[in-house]
Amino acid sequence: MTTTSSKWRPTFHLNAPSGWLNDPCGLGYDPSTRLYHVAFQWNPRGNDWGNVSWGNSTSYDMVSWKTSPDPYLTPSTDYDCYGIFTGCLRPTDIDGSPGALTCIYTSVKHLPIHYTLPYVQGCESLSLAVSHDSGLTWRRLSCNPILSGPPCHLQVTGWRDPFVCFWRGSSMQLSQSETGDHLYGFLSGGVVGETPTVFVYIINPNDLRDWKFIGCLVDVGLNFRPSRWSGDFGVNWEVANVLELSSEEDGISRTFVIVGAEGCLQSKDDVTGSRIKAQTARTPRQQLWMALKAKSSDDASSNSALATYSFAGIFDHGCYYAANSFYDPVTGRHVFYGWVTEEDLPDNLRHAQGWSGLISLPRTVQLQVLHNIVRARSSKLQTITSIETEADSRGTYTVRTLGTQPDDRLKKLRAKASSFTLQNLTLHSSCSADSIMTLKTSRWEVEARFAVHKQCTRAGIQITHSAKLKTSTVLTWEPLTENFTVERPHPTYPGINHGVESAPHTLFTFRDVHDNEVEETLRIRAIFDKSILEVFINERTALSTRIYLDEDRCSQLGFFAEGGLNGDKGFLSSPAAVLLEAQVWDGLEA
Repeated sequence: MTTTSSKWRPTFHLNAPSGWLNDPCGLGYDPSTRLYHVAFQWNPRGNDWGNVSWGNSTSYDMVSWKTSPDPYLTPSTDYDCYGIFTGCLRPTDIDGSPGALTCIYTSVKHLPIHYTLPYVQGCESLSLAVSHDSGLTWRRLSCNPILSGPPCHLQVTGWRDPFVCFWRGSSMQLSQSETGDHLYGFLSGGVVGETPTVFVYIINPNDLRDWKFIGCLVDVGLNFRPSRWSGDFGVNWEVANVLELSSEEDGISRTFVIVGAEGCLQSKDDVTGSRIKAQTARTPRQQLWMALKAKSSDDASSNSALATYSFAGIFDHGCYYAANSFYDPVTGRHVFYGWVTEEDLPDNLRHAQGWSGLISLPRTVQLQVLHNIVRARSSKLQTITSIETEADSRGTYTVRTLGTQPDDRLKKLRAKASSFTLQNLTLHSSCSADSIMTLKTSRWEVEARFAVHKQCTRAGIQITHSAKLKTSTVLTWEPLTENFTVERPHPTYPGINHGVESAPHTLFTFRDVHDNEVEETLRIRAIFDKSILEVFINERTALSTRIYLDEDRCSQLGFFAEGGLNGDKGFLSSPAAVLLEAQVWDGLEA
């Protein structure tokens, strides 16, 4: 089989000109040029991990990107001779003056580095590079590295991936003497035999060379796993991002840490019936999030961590990792990008296509608040560890969780696309003719809203890929198990991992102003680009996956539901679900 470089190469997702790509880094907005910057770890010399450099793309709208053909930071000094690992971007000079860009990165002088290996002191350090021409050229500082390694009193599994932001430390009571808004630095890793964690520093905002260690963010223990709703937090963390999100309704805020967790263990809850689960064939890691709370007087002396676990969830349930973010002053939102891996493709096919991995579409996060909640579809509210519940005076609950959805600016992709709409359609067990939309490209988006009735057993969307209608991908929500799955087609070539993707997901019932109990609708938004599918459910569950097909187009998109009630004469008296509205845009273009 001959694989061309364009066969599975996306058209509006960011990727490298060629070779290996992994973590997004150096994200930010430059107000002096109004340009957005997204860098990425890149091996421009080959299609396997190594020679880790920084590639770079810029955009005025985060939709159309210009990618440099050459890396702008490459391993070239004694302290970073083995790699320019992940880091962040500050739109300021090292002395705090505007008109420059500073990248803060992990400089690597020894390999291998892995959480399963003894940590070599000095293998990772912290360094700075500055650009005075809007990111075209970069100069390393003579003072590098500004930090030579982790705190000497700690035995670590890793210490890398700096993330820098202003943060209201007083809300977490980080220390008696350090309150108010401060510039903080966060480095990811873990303490050997104890816990994954984030190493927290206070930075002098007037001098980015001045870092002061104040402690570890949390101590949750090894392979902390609250439940299937929250994932396994592993033994080492990477690319940790810390942010505070507030509700626009009531001003309540929560602090979140979003982490890539390494060393995750498979659980019996991860098994999806008799079907092979995609995650079992991948590296044991997950992209997770955790809400934090200030330590109480009762647990203040239990360990030296600065905060404790409150509730937690899974940021993306598919082949998405190393989520990294920046605060966008234009929209006032936190914008995340992630690395969508190529590990479902065997090496012979991956090498033949000449490139590996891509950057996800931008997504924003928010504190999602649901009021007057009575129950979840099947689980007790108190067993869902990805939410915070607060009882109110009506005998109902306010539910809070981390919300996520595609950045609104991505709607520009629809400008030249063909659009189709369906409304108020009763759904039956199979995709009937009136529920099917014809597709002409492999670049499309769908938004759908379902009213899922109590007797429903399955509801979702079927995407047919082949002209003969024999190959399909099925997006399904199962109310009884509260599980959302993506069943990918049987792979055409040996070695491709098209196992089932799975995510726990529920619908909440709330009490309306008339005291009626109403369940929220099932809302699915999916975006497909050649070989990558990104799915968002109810703005709080996300799943990214790869689909490797022979044909460079899709044929049909249909909607279905199963489990309707039959009347006395066998006729369907109550449908399983109603498709309230669905809209499809076919032919997305950047």
